[in-house]
Amino acid sequence: MAQHTASYGSWRSPITSNLIVRSGIGLSETRLGREGGCWLETRPAEGGRSVVVRLKDGRPEDWLPQGWNARTMVHEYGGGSYLALPGQLLFANFEDQRIYRLDNQAEPRVVTAEGPVRYADFEPDLGRGRLLCVREDHRVAGRQAVNSLVAVDLEGDTYGTVLAQGRDFYAAPRLSPDGQRLAWLSWNHPNMPWDGCELYVADVVDGGTLGTPRHVAGGPEESIFQPTWSPDGDLYFASDRTEFWNLYAFRDGAVLALHPMAAEFGKPQWRFGMSTFAFMSRRRLLCIYDLGGVSHLAEFDEERGTLREIPLPYTSMAYLSVSGDRALFVAGSPTQSGNVVELDIPSGKLSVLRQSSQVQVDEGYLSSPETVSFPTGQGETAHAFYYPPRNRDYEGPAGETPPLIVMSHGGPTSSTSAVLDLHVQYWTSRGLAVVDVNYRGSSGYGRPYRDRLKGNWGLVDVEDCEAAAIHLIRQGKADPERIAIRGGSAGGYTTLVALSTRDTFKAGASLFGIGDLEVFTGDTHKFESRYMDSLVGPYPEKRDIYQERSPIRHLDGFNAPCIFFQGLDDKIVPPNQAELMVDALRKKGVPVACLAYPGEGHGFRKAENIRRTLEAELYFYSRIFRFALPEPVAPVKVENLDG
Repeated sequence: MAQHTASYGSWRSPITSNLIVRSGIGLSETRLGREGGCWLETRPAEGGRSVVVRLKDGRPEDWLPQGWNARTMVHEYGGGSYLALPGQLLFANFEDQRIYRLDNQAEPRVVTAEGPVRYADFEPDLGRGRLLCVREDHRVAGRQAVNSLVAVDLEGDTYGTVLAQGRDFYAAPRLSPDGQRLAWLSWNHPNMPWDGCELYVADVVDGGTLGTPRHVAGGPEESIFQPTWSPDGDLYFASDRTEFWNLYAFRDGAVLALHPMAAEFGKPQWRFGMSTFAFMSRRRLLCIYDLGGVSHLAEFDEERGTLREIPLPYTSMAYLSVSGDRALFVAGSPTQSGNVVELDIPSGKLSVLRQSSQVQVDEGYLSSPETVSFPTGQGETAHAFYYPPRNRDYEGPAGETPPLIVMSHGGPTSSTSAVLDLHVQYWTSRGLAVVDVNYRGSSGYGRPYRDRLKGNWGLVDVEDCEAAAIHLIRQGKADPERIAIRGGSAGGYTTLVALSTRDTFKAGASLFGIGDLEVFTGDTHKFESRYMDSLVGPYPEKRDIYQERSPIRHLDGFNAPCIFFQGLDDKIVPPNQAELMVDALRKKGVPVACLAYPGEGHGFRKAENIRRTLEAELYFYSRIFRFALPEPVAPVKVENLDG
């Protein structure tokens, strides 16, 4: 039973910004082989350094020495940054983007030549003494980067030998078990890989070059995910040729559907190295599929045609790796943040090898997500996770409803999941409600739902965020005069559009969001430089739409206070996007605040900046929504409000 009555937002919470940054690490890219398991940890306390960790004698240890950072910048988002081999580690080093090799020596030695060239998505070809990977070449100044598939001599000091080129993008080079065939993905502008890409296979001929590529699957309107060779040399992959990413096999020249169902066995390929299925044996796979925003783990027996779910206490799973009867993956639930988990498949025994957070929070301070679906525009339905305020020590005053924070995820072709996130609990344990929206355009609900954002960015996403707020207001779960919206990247754009075109939202927080779509078209990186062709329309042919949907063009309707957070080294959403909006709102007289961080890119990795962002946003809401903070927080200058 609550001990105190206090206004929502004024509750004292043990979930502090110091606790969050002290305890939180990012976990990804699990690998499991006969020699053991390893994974990648991103550590805010070390300035956002990404470290390869391996199991040695059953205990985790850093494989990457101090001072090294396994992080590639291909496509800016990276992924696929390392390759673990028996007794050997290959990785892309963040500082210079060169590939390094760590054997038994104390320090890594360089493999590739110096220069503005990046590498990702490594595949071993040890029989030929080389590494296959994606190369992103920035050597020609003033021109977009050139992407290709290359072979890198492990004893050389070159940029690699080109195997395939001529397409705008490449991914997932995968060598058959006998080393005689190479599969890969490629696609061209204006597509993103989840819009449409192609799967090719070519023979590896004398000298290690490739024969004539053969098209297997995919096209401008079919997305292929994770080509993977079976132990006996058949090619498997996920395709959304129906409404969902389902599993297929390419055998004897034909593509075979394995187990059609209304569930997602693939994900949007924002990063390299993602995996949702792996082979246990010749015709048995372990696979992750998403259904209604929740992940499931299952064993697929192709010979029997059966899919057997393995009950686990997790709602989100990713980065699946399998060796024999063991599996390694990253998993989380409403009561657990992401963990690296090992599963003994026959017994079902789980072992947590690493937790993203070592901090144990009393469940009395944790808000459990409620899955909500609600009506939105065009007679359709959208989805979200609602987190009510919860703190075992407090209750709100009788007759008072809490402020609501509407969260809009990035991407925008991405999704949110019901996994313990202390950033969300930071708000709910202080008495604010949160609704995390999977607006139309989010992944995990089938291709038609994902495609609803095409041509409609800045419309249906905003409509769904507003519909979520109205749904909760009507249920008496939110104060209509204290509704905030926040988001990062694409979610920041949704936030700014909502604030400039809707009266429902009374405040907002934009983290590296887009304010001017026209400026953005010429400033962003290659991977996303044509993304808005599908989200908005081709530019400059549809220039009028770009102007119409740019928040900076709707300042007349932008009256709600807003706080901006921006990394000054952001190459995806450059700092001028925040600067343009802040300057315009300052001149208009709208309450505005801005915090800009040197040395930060797209998303904040340094502990001190993560901490400052949380506290500054809380301070901002306390000023706008007029609730007292129970403990001191460093103030933020809010222009047009202070003094």
